Amino acid sequence: MLRFSALFASTAVCAGIAGVALANDSMAELGAGGLILVHSNVVAMESEDLFISQEAVRVDYVFRNRSDKTVESLVAFPMPDIAGDPYANVAIPEPSADNFLGFAATADGKPLSPQLEQKAFALEIDVSEDLKRNGIPLFPYAEGMEAALDRLPAATKADWLSRGILIVDTYDDDGTGMKDHLTPIWRLKSTYWWRMAFPAGEPVRVQHSYRPSVGGSVGLAFIEDGKPGGEAHAQYREKYCLDAAFDRAVQKAIDRTPEGEIPFTETWLSYILTTGGNWATNIEKFHLTIDKGDPNALVSFCGEGVKKTGPTTFEIRTENFYPERDLHILILKRPEAAQ
Repeated sequence: MLRFSALFASTAVCAGIAGVALANDSMAELGAGGLILVHSNVVAMESEDLFISQEAVRVDYVFRNRSDKTVESLVAFPMPDIAGDPYANVAIPEPSADNFLGFAATADGKPLSPQLEQKAFALEIDVSEDLKRNGIPLFPYAEGMEAALDRLPAATKADWLSRGILIVDTYDDDGTGMKDHLTPIWRLKSTYWWRMAFPAGEPVRVQHSYRPSVGGSVGLAFIEDGKPGGEAHAQYREKYCLDAAFDRAVQKAIDRTPEGEIPFTETWLSYILTTGGNWATNIEKFHLTIDKGDPNALVSFCGEGVKKTGPTTFEIRTENFYPERDLHILILKRPEAAQ
């Protein structure tokens, strides 16, 4: 059984100085993951091949029904929740689309047409019908949202404010002074799902892909007094498994960077591994590939048995795998490479 706990950090050194992360220049990532099946004691996952880069996530599965009868099951792909927040700065690959990650899936090479279920929640209460009945998009950051909210009757505005569906955000948006703006505060939950048959004894190959939400920040959050350390470094060490070799590479870049410049920008990706596990056995064969993109970038993530297989790629292969924690990836790039 694999437990993500060790680290591989590339030893490439980037030019660039000691930087402190700037909160106003950061963008948070959204973690997405794999498929979820209705719990089954007979459908096994023979293999999972997972590829993660800043441009794409691709997952190839092979399932096999080990019973003597066809099994039909619901299959779902939960998208990351999107919460309305006037102060949030979240990376959304396709913010104007319901399919904001560009999700697509195939079964045995044939495209699937999943159904999309979307629900909006305020204080954990479903308010989807309230929004639809008043012509308000469920997506909190939909184009034209502010104008649509402004058109609501006064009584509806007051009701939604009292129920935590909206808040009032006060700011100057056009240089004419401070004004109140109605702002969504509901949470959108989106799930793609479809029905699938697993014939007795037959392998079923399923692939899905999407564009990841990629977060990042200018400078380095885990530097204190010109070197890796402090509370943020402890948090990064837990989340990304920073080790001494990684810290030395960062310190070397800091020492070579002229004063007033930064050695790296941070990039973050997350993949939710722990949604899996509803099949009959552990994943019999698991293969993970992480592509850091730039050969000169540094990368750190937790894992055992990591091998460097190319200028930018790192792989893990294991058997009888059960995901016990999610995967978080830290990539440090030269400022010029991040542009």
